[in-house]
Amino acid sequence: MKQKLSVVKIGGNVIENKEDLSKFLQLFSTIDNPKILVHGGGKLATELGKKLGITSKYIGGRRITEAQTLEVITMVYAGLTNKNIVAELQANNCNAIGLSGADGNAIQAHKRIVKEIDYGFAGDVERVNSNMIAALIKANLTPVFCAMTHDGKGQLLNTNADTIASEIAIGMSQIYQTNLYYCFEKKGVLTDVNNENSVVTDIDSKKYQELLKKGIIADGMLPKMENCFHALHKNVSKVCIGDLSMLSLDQTLFTTITL
Repeated sequence: MKQKLSVVKIGGNVIENKEDLSKFLQLFSTIDNPKILVHGGGKLATELGKKLGITSKYIGGRRITEAQTLEVITMVYAGLTNKNIVAELQANNCNAIGLSGADGNAIQAHKRIVKEIDYGFAGDVERVNSNMIAALIKANLTPVFCAMTHDGKGQLLNTNADTIASEIAIGMSQIYQTNLYYCFEKKGVLTDVNNENSVVTDIDSKKYQELLKKGIIADGMLPKMENCFHALHKNVSKVCIGDLSMLSLDQTLFTTITL
């Protein structure tokens, strides 16, 4: 029987709310089994870019990562946001270590191939160094990954945090029984965005198609759901979407994804 591992991805809106972030990190610290945290930090990078005279460009909700933008993202994701999270986890007696995909060759990627749109220095994951990450966990460290990878040739790449969480969960499933949690400001997938409690508690492949047709799952939730099913197809044991309370022991509303 494999040991359980929790891979938790925290959404940007939670990171940007100091009170919510503190609550989340307290709950995350109480997870008894080995755990990994993945975070982004988009809005803060955009704000810092503006102060530096760098305008963020988006197409279809996806950031175009130009050279200057990559510098800002590196400062915010791998620097300020990552180290603040690590420091607060230490205050909660969770011995965390902050990482990008370049550290320890943890996550290697390639620059996204240009088809219709050039996303710049955006990376698509090729492989996860699960043995190195497992070595950190065995040393009683909790890895905290920012949304950055590298190409193995000296180039850092901006990579979607949901994708990084999914790929880490898949990679670690070779060693652990891996559960993947997407934690954001909503209680789960909602049938009515104006009703916080209208949570769809269980979604399988059939239900997913029904919700797509009804337009209940759309926009930013689409890539998140794609990552959920991708992880399940690649031996991740469990995938859930919800808010901070999902990590507590209380019976709370959240969405569980199954095949």
